[in-house]
Amino acid sequence: MASFVIEGGYKLHGDIYPQGAKNEMLQIICATLLTGDKVTVHNVPDILDVNNLIQLLREMGVKISKEGMDTYSFQADDVDIRYLESDDFIKKCSSLRGSVMLIGPLLARFGKAVISKPGGDKIGRRRIDTHLIGIQNLGAQFEYDEKRGVYVITAGHLEGTYMLLDEASVTGTANIVMAACMAKGRTIIYNAACEPYLQQLCMLLNRMGAKISGIASNLLVIDGVESLHGAEHRVLPDMIEVGSFIGMAAMTGSEITIKNVSRGNLGIILDSFRRLGINVEEDEDDIIVPAHEHYQIESFIDGSIMTISDAPWPGLTPDLLSVMLVVATQAKGSVLIHQKMFESRLFFVDKLIDMGAQIILCDPHRAVVIGHDRQFRLKGGNMTSPDIRAGIALLIAAMSADGISRIHNIEQIDRGYQDIEKRLNAIGARITRM
Repeated sequence: MASFVIEGGYKLHGDIYPQGAKNEMLQIICATLLTGDKVTVHNVPDILDVNNLIQLLREMGVKISKEGMDTYSFQADDVDIRYLESDDFIKKCSSLRGSVMLIGPLLARFGKAVISKPGGDKIGRRRIDTHLIGIQNLGAQFEYDEKRGVYVITAGHLEGTYMLLDEASVTGTANIVMAACMAKGRTIIYNAACEPYLQQLCMLLNRMGAKISGIASNLLVIDGVESLHGAEHRVLPDMIEVGSFIGMAAMTGSEITIKNVSRGNLGIILDSFRRLGINVEEDEDDIIVPAHEHYQIESFIDGSIMTISDAPWPGLTPDLLSVMLVVATQAKGSVLIHQKMFESRLFFVDKLIDMGAQIILCDPHRAVVIGHDRQFRLKGGNMTSPDIRAGIALLIAAMSADGISRIHNIEQIDRGYQDIEKRLNAIGARITRM
């Protein structure tokens, strides 16, 4: 198990570029299974979750070639269907959250999928009912093999239909869209997720020959086609990294420029940081965060305490709440952080309390943060990263803290952040990988 040793208190300065978006790339990798033609993808992030899913496709028989520093080609013209029923495949799926999105493409193209309960972050239950019910609405049959702990899903053919999703699940919508692309007739998905990464998936599928309309809305209309062909795609910058860098700059009192962020796809992220009192300047497609000696949390118009909560797009992504919670610890004022979607994502705050933060954990979903206004700094600590987003939040806390901190289980951070210590050290951080 690797660890970071962080010497806190150093200011950052300079330019930093966000990596390609992890959550988008996992969808795109799965979509390459929908055709036997070559699909080329640019701006691929070099992170564990993406690399593990790429390796899983290799073992399925997909021809994968690295054609540039961040460019890969995928050609699924000789997929080994028998491997999909092997214990090795099931074991790898169980440790990789993104593997759940293999269901739609495999069903659409091969009529069968075997998938285990997906792994990933330890942030509470992450049910896949939306995936399975949506696929079932298209005509698939599924059963749960309790002995092996796998879902066996089959479909002689898929038939388009109308469906109203019980939740606007991003991965659930992606799975259903990929299956519906090659279903017979028209599929209408209401209460569909409409995140930029889902939009990107739909635009790629249309370039591959799919017929999807309503992109960027919560009502998708998909007219099935017999087959899809090859295409080329570029992954967006990762909005979670952009938000993480804003948080780092604020907490360390640093001035940095975040380059090429695709501002039109950031939604309310910038305004959410402004609610915490952080001045975020925009310059064409870059974001400049000036050095902050102090930043004050806003109140609501009636004077009540500010609440920052997650919501489906275009609401605030839940992946940034951990970062915003940490940033609030050094603000002036108080804020209620309400994490609605995952019941265990706030449990890392005990580490921050040990570092000197003033946080009241109300329940698994809500925490009140009382900011220090830089009256005293957090102190270095010894901690373990429970998931990707808590891991980066703890790293931000350690970078601003007084003294030395150690973060263990940084493989969780590596799942979502590419060469993070190298990139941060290049602009002034002091982080050592042990």
